[in-house]
Amino acid sequence: MMNDDATLPPDDMGSEPEEWEEEDFGRLDPDDDIPGPPRPVNWNLLLSHDLEQEWLALNRWVEWLRHTYALPASVIPPYWHRHSELQWELSALHLHWLGAYDPEQNASAAIGWHRDFAAARQRLRDWVAASGTRLDRDRPSRQTAWPGEPPAPPVEDTPITDRRADFVAFVIEQVARRKAAEDAVFARLDDATRSDAGDDGR
Repeated sequence: MMNDDATLPPDDMGSEPEEWEEEDFGRLDPDDDIPGPPRPVNWNLLLSHDLEQEWLALNRWVEWLRHTYALPASVIPPYWHRHSELQWELSALHLHWLGAYDPEQNASAAIGWHRDFAAARQRLRDWVAASGTRLDRDRPSRQTAWPGEPPAPPVEDTPITDRRADFVAFVIEQVARRKAAEDAVFARLDDATRSDAGDDGR
């Protein structure tokens, strides 16, 4: 059950991993700092720390959105975070909301956001229907194998028992994978630098 602050617009600040399982996870604090101007978020290019912060910010906003507008699971299902098509759609809607409600924005921006929100809800319904994720079960979005590619792996439903715990585990795993990729890149750069230094010393 949401607290009395659920009608307040969420901030864009995240929590540290060790705080994720606290009782106030995802709650909205009206005393939090106002976020800066919105910027495009390319999830493919975020560094691990930024990836963590963006996931937490988006999750907080989606929680506010679904409660404020009483959205059913056919629009925003519990495991939206495990479906990239929903992640990107909701991220774009979040950024649009931040821009529309920026203090420097004109007064008509909010109605423009609601017009676009209506169109986005239909797209979200389409994504959810195609993906197969539901209120009480989830399965990976089906992939179509093109000629010459190996067949897509079979997909199976898994029951949804604790959405919050799954989100925490999912983000930790995503951040760890991104950090490992960063470390690999830095290691190659270090090797290249040492190699160049050795060549110069000959």
